[in-house]
Amino acid sequence: MMGDVPNMIREAALNTLSVENVAIQNLRQTVNETFVRLVKTIFEETSRVVVSGIGKSAIVAQKIVSTLNSTGTPAMFMHAADAVHGDLGMIQPKDLVLVISKSGETEELKVLLPIVKSRGNKVAAMVANAESWLAVQSDFVLHTPVDKEADPNNLAPTASSTAQMALGDALAMALLALRGFTPEQFAGLHPGGSLGKQLYLRVCDIFPKNEKPFVTLDAPLHQALLEMTSRRLGCTVVLDATENIRGIITDGDLRRMLNNPPGKKIEELRAADVMTEAPKIIGPNAMAVDALAMMRKHSITQLVVVEDGTYLGIVHLHDLVREGIV
Repeated sequence: MMGDVPNMIREAALNTLSVENVAIQNLRQTVNETFVRLVKTIFEETSRVVVSGIGKSAIVAQKIVSTLNSTGTPAMFMHAADAVHGDLGMIQPKDLVLVISKSGETEELKVLLPIVKSRGNKVAAMVANAESWLAVQSDFVLHTPVDKEADPNNLAPTASSTAQMALGDALAMALLALRGFTPEQFAGLHPGGSLGKQLYLRVCDIFPKNEKPFVTLDAPLHQALLEMTSRRLGCTVVLDATENIRGIITDGDLRRMLNNPPGKKIEELRAADVMTEAPKIIGPNAMAVDALAMMRKHSITQLVVVEDGTYLGIVHLHDLVREGIV
């Protein structure tokens, strides 16, 4: 029996993915005229989308609310059971209520919907049973047909909840397209996350926090080492007498020097003997994510920040890791 366990695991997992894939494919028929009317109604007439449900559908509702809010469509979650105990007060006159249910026959919904409709709010149903009470009572019906759940007992919400989330994403993306939602707007709603930082964080937001290591061409090697360690960046820029950048010394340069001695005693070595000429540079207004791309392309961990030929500082890979860009 134990020898069959790996195959049993793989079979169960692949069957789940297969069943859920069918459920998502069946949603193509739901992107119809009703879907288009709902999207246009939300975009043109609605202040917020209030999404509600019971059980697993309530969890899906919260995910849909999060996706709508993060892509520019104001939304709010309202648990169907709590709604009739005071939470109905969150619904404003121009809000549209989206109710999610597999059966469409839940008792809490039968209490909730007549009250919502009496207040004049439009109702959209996301429901697997297109003939259900919920579907009949709603202004818009988003049908999520599910032949079977991935659960062999056909009980645990799996394919049905997957279909609900996928259709919620489709709704959010259709609204995003209609709104012309830009990367800059997305960043404005995600200022603390790594995705947002990739869209707004610039090199000038990072490098001023670092020291500005440099030595001259004729500086002794021990002085360059001191600069590299005291500035805590593992590198130092090499400048000429007119403060033009001539090279950079990194940990890698030191290792290469030790492996291939330049023919001088160590105490005789100068910065010019060890440095790498023409270091990779970047402007202060460049995006941090572009700095990361340059580092990856050239297999380096720092870039020299330069503006109009003037050396400003260093941006290091560790800075990007700390900011969550990597």
